[in-house]
Amino acid sequence: MHRFLKTMKQLVITVLLLILLALLAAGGYFAVEGHRLYQKTVENRPVAALYGEISGREDFVSFRALPTTYVNAVIATEDERFERHGGVDPLSILRALWTDLRTGSLAEGGSTITQQLAKNQLFTQEKHLARKAAEMFAALEIERQYNKEEIFEMYVNTIYFGSGYYGIAEAAQGYFGKSPAELTDAEAVMLAGLPNAPSVYSPNSSPELALRRTQVVLRRMVSCHKLTRQQADALAAQAAELRVLPVQ
Repeated sequence: MHRFLKTMKQLVITVLLLILLALLAAGGYFAVEGHRLYQKTVENRPVAALYGEISGREDFVSFRALPTTYVNAVIATEDERFERHGGVDPLSILRALWTDLRTGSLAEGGSTITQQLAKNQLFTQEKHLARKAAEMFAALEIERQYNKEEIFEMYVNTIYFGSGYYGIAEAAQGYFGKSPAELTDAEAVMLAGLPNAPSVYSPNSSPELALRRTQVVLRRMVSCHKLTRQQADALAAQAAELRVLPVQ
């Protein structure tokens, strides 16, 4: 019996080692393929040119013109460690992997704001591991080239908010008839939640889902200590009364 248990233990250890080696080999393969994709992509669209292209747009909104509540809401919801990581956040990746394993889905990606910017501006939306690796290489390069405010500006000035609105300026004007600087705190929080699934959460087509998403954003802001529970409750009540403009 003792010999049998010893043999089984050795077998389990061997299998685990083989699985680990296979994972390392697969990771190495996708890292190499991802780096090739990254290099090919940035040859056609250099990372160093991104900010000039985006900031040159007529409706570009600078970081200083964005409401503090909006900035806090985006970071709390999309990437709470944005100010501290270098483009890729291993903690977020591990947390997302654990969530995916528990739920049996691929709903969590662990992407930082910088990675999302890289994906949206440089790559297709197709999900595969080589593209994910390329996205990480690009995010690291973006962080080397730009400061956090510039990265945040590029992100919010290009993301999709639903109802045909791209960038925070179009979204603020389209939904509320205002410039970003004129947004109320409740309006800013609602807009911060839309890019996660803009077609689903658009307040024009799905006001109830938009409100639920706003409540998720408020809970994230509370957990990140950007709002108190009382402040979040007050903004939730205000968000429930918001009326958006019809799509023109």
